[in-house]
Amino acid sequence: LKQTAGKERLAMRTQTSAAQVKYMETHEPPFRIIVPGKCFRREATDTTHEHTFYQFEALVVGDDMNVGNLKYIAQEFFSKFFKKDIKVRLRPSYFPFTEPSFEFDISCTVCSGQGCPACRHGRWLEMGGAGMVNQSVFVAAGYPKNRYQGFAWGFGLERLAMMKYKIDDIRLFHSGDLRFIKQF
Repeated sequence: LKQTAGKERLAMRTQTSAAQVKYMETHEPPFRIIVPGKCFRREATDTTHEHTFYQFEALVVGDDMNVGNLKYIAQEFFSKFFKKDIKVRLRPSYFPFTEPSFEFDISCTVCSGQGCPACRHGRWLEMGGAGMVNQSVFVAAGYPKNRYQGFAWGFGLERLAMMKYKIDDIRLFHSGDLRFIKQF
């Protein structure tokens, strides 16, 4: 970013989480929101990573929310989306606004977790990040500390479409190749 005197410093968003905080500042729990949006990142592209993508984030806040609720909701979402039984695995990770934080994987949609080339015989497909909302986020939004619990999770929509339609390269979404687009 280049700073120009007297001008606001702007950046393209790398995730959609800021919309969650704006919502929390004007709404009282309990609530559930979904925040979709286009994101931009400076990273090397390959078959599973792209610098521009659409992100889907969900935030659920209320009384007595826990990691079990998070895992259940994710599992139900993916099972209904893929119209088959999908398992969800949480792996410890770090995100600044959740504690605990997780990367979450789903059982392979091609082989149902038996091992195949799509999942590199690992039986799991990496989907996104998740975690329990850190209490400091609730305090910053104006809620009393330890009054509410919540969880957030998000993933790239292109990655979800790749699994559903067996697309092997995420870069096709922004390639402008009409053969790719016309198949839908």
